[in-house]
Amino acid sequence: MERRCEWCGQDPLYVAYHDEEWGVPERDGRALFEKLVLDGFQAGLAWITILRKRENFRAAFAGFDPEVIASWGEADVARLLGDSGIIRHRGKIEAAIANARAWCEIEAREGFADFLWRYVDGRPVQNAYRSVAEIPARTGLSERISKDLKAAGFRFCGPTITYAFMQAVGMVNDHVVSCPRHAQVAAMA
Repeated sequence: MERRCEWCGQDPLYVAYHDEEWGVPERDGRALFEKLVLDGFQAGLAWITILRKRENFRAAFAGFDPEVIASWGEADVARLLGDSGIIRHRGKIEAAIANARAWCEIEAREGFADFLWRYVDGRPVQNAYRSVAEIPARTGLSERISKDLKAAGFRFCGPTITYAFMQAVGMVNDHVVSCPRHAQVAAMA
């Protein structure tokens, strides 16, 4: 019997995210930046919290344009700390700005999307988990990518955040095999 991954529950916003975005291979460098920053903001919170605030984040962070964000300073940090529409956490806000600077360097050197996708040889890893309980929170690969991101200047990108990011952007297909999206996402590889 086919049934959706149970982690998304019944919330319409969460269901739409599961059915339309999660696990779809993303190859646009700016979209990858947005998702990595949002996963950093999610640390310690439920992902639904971020989904509910995503449009506010997009407005507050200049549409997640890394080249704009990279130029921000303390006045922008103060502005964002006063924005009740986002998660007001100084460390995460400062990390987003640092991440934009690191993104710009990688983008200029080799392209951020190429940098990330080379870890999986350009093709999503196709997992075949039967239940959400089987899915790891981190892997050896997420540890390696996290280490490399940190070496490049990224913050709030530990191995668990990095694995959640990899799942979200389709670097790995972690829809359970009973979920209709598993086969659909696999076909996108």
